[in-house]
Amino acid sequence: MLGGHRLHHVGGERRARVLTMLWLLSPQTPMFFMGQEWFASSPFHYFVDHKPELQAVVRQGRDAFIGQFESARHALEREGYEEHVDERAFHRSQLDWTEREWHFGPLTLHRELLRLRREDPVLARQDGGQLMGAVLSESAFLLRYLGGEEEGDRLLLVNLGSELELSPCPEPLLAPPWDEGWRIGLSSEEVRFGGTGSCSLDSLRVETSWRVPGMTALWMTSTRESRTGPGPRMAG
Repeated sequence: MLGGHRLHHVGGERRARVLTMLWLLSPQTPMFFMGQEWFASSPFHYFVDHKPELQAVVRQGRDAFIGQFESARHALEREGYEEHVDERAFHRSQLDWTEREWHFGPLTLHRELLRLRREDPVLARQDGGQLMGAVLSESAFLLRYLGGEEEGDRLLLVNLGSELELSPCPEPLLAPPWDEGWRIGLSSEEVRFGGTGSCSLDSLRVETSWRVPGMTALWMTSTRESRTGPGPRMAG
C-alpha cells in the first residue's frame, strides 16, 4: 500500500477486524506482513539494500509498478510523493514488540482464527470447491461452507456497511440445513477482540427476517456440528 499504511490505518480497526475474519476464514493460505497480527502502529514499507546505482533503478521500477493505480500515479506525478526503498524505509518499518502487550484484541482475534483454521474440519480442508456465496447488498455478502452430512455447514456473514435488515429474507443460502439451526461461533465485535460486544442470536433472525449488524463479520456453525456441547439454536 502507498506510504506503507496498514489496513487498520486506512479503514479503521473495526473494518480491519471484519476483513481479517474474511481473509483468515477463506480457503487460500494467508500471508502476513510482520506486525499485522496485532495491528502494529509502524508502517510496512517496501525496502531493499542494493548498491546505489541499482537502488535507483529499483526505485524507478517501483514507481512504475505502483503508477498503474490512478491514486498512486497522481501522488507521484502531482503531489510530490517519493517512495523510499532504502534504509530509511527499513527503520520506519521496524516493529515495537511491546505493542503486543496492549494490542491484545487483534492478537487474540488472529490466534482464534488460526485455531479455527487448524481445528475445524471443514475449514482445514481448504476446499474452495465446497464454498458458495451470495450478495446481500452493496456492502454485505455471505459465504457458505458445505461440510456434508457428518460435519455440517458453516456460514460467514460479512457486512461492511450499516445495519442491514432483510424482511423477508430472499436468500436461500442463509437457511440452515434441514431440521437444524445456526449458532454464532465468532463475531468480529467480541470484546476480547477489541470490539464493543457481539450481537445475540435472537437479534439476528425474527420469523422470516434477518437483521445483520453493521461493520461486523459473523462466523456461524450448524447445530449438527455443535450437538456435543450446549449452545443457542436458531432454526430455519
